[in-house]
Amino acid sequence: MTTSKKTYREAVKDALCQEMERDETVVQIGEDLRGGHAGTNPDLETKKVEAFGGVLGVTKGLWTQFGSERVIDTPITESAIIGMAAGAALTGLRPVAELMFMDFFGVCYDALYNQAAKFRYMFGGKARTPMVMRGMIGAGFSAAAQHSQSPYNVFAAVPGLKVVAPSNAYDAKGLLIQAIRDDDPVVFCEHKTLYDTKAEVPDEPYAIPFGVANYTRQGTDVTVIALSAMVNAANDAADSLAAEGISVEVVDPRTVSPLDEEGILESVAATGRVVVVDESAARCGFGHDVAALIATKAFDSLRAPIELVTPPHTPVPFSPKLEKAWLPDAARIETAIRRLVAN
Repeated sequence: MTTSKKTYREAVKDALCQEMERDETVVQIGEDLRGGHAGTNPDLETKKVEAFGGVLGVTKGLWTQFGSERVIDTPITESAIIGMAAGAALTGLRPVAELMFMDFFGVCYDALYNQAAKFRYMFGGKARTPMVMRGMIGAGFSAAAQHSQSPYNVFAAVPGLKVVAPSNAYDAKGLLIQAIRDDDPVVFCEHKTLYDTKAEVPDEPYAIPFGVANYTRQGTDVTVIALSAMVNAANDAADSLAAEGISVEVVDPRTVSPLDEEGILESVAATGRVVVVDESAARCGFGHDVAALIATKAFDSLRAPIELVTPPHTPVPFSPKLEKAWLPDAARIETAIRRLVAN
């Protein structure tokens, strides 16, 4: 495979474009996929004038290439977007529905939680729902409380949904291709602060299996488990503490559901000390789920109590200074690691 340096944004677009080229049943549904307002001018349909392509330009160019029958720009109506995607999936299409900000899932949750997630089970395995729900997650842009959340923990609590949260461009492309090819509904969480980060990404299509964690740093003293943008903070902490002689292993599960329990427990057994970093919630979050897993299945391996690094149990602040204090960062992870190593 040939590779090139690509941003997270470019990797996501690569995956969408290549899967649409490979499989004509793949369609995109969502608001502002081509730029929203361009759709008000009928002349643009024939002239193929391309608008911005979403809030951060992820889908720019796809409407020009594939047309309005496969890149469907919708009004602001999340219930219709996800309802349409669920129905389309049942009829044999592979829709990729974009919610823009994942915070908006509350408007369409019934179609996802009570319908799409249960079709296979309720119809005795005879129904497939190969749909993907894409959306931005995460704080760091001062986008305020309604546009800065990371609700992957809510989706992971639903049987029948697969939940993905890539931390880098390489994983974003491979996991999105896997999501589009999967026969079950997948929630694909893209952290908005990662879109401009770069990595070596193969130019050709490739798929990364769900439920397989990635060890982004190898270490022997402490295991840090983190998702999405928090992986970068954990890597920074590991690199910083290496200068002090503290060896930190960083585990990126990549997918919240299915979760690579074996990969996590293997690292815990090797180090005996654990820090779980989670942006989703200070209560009933991904971090608490992983901590419970370790406490029940690897308690004898622990040499110290499990440390959780999470935001406070509050809405995300709008103020940049307060938001920065709210977010877990490398400094807080380093403090937790030093506390564990001291035990």
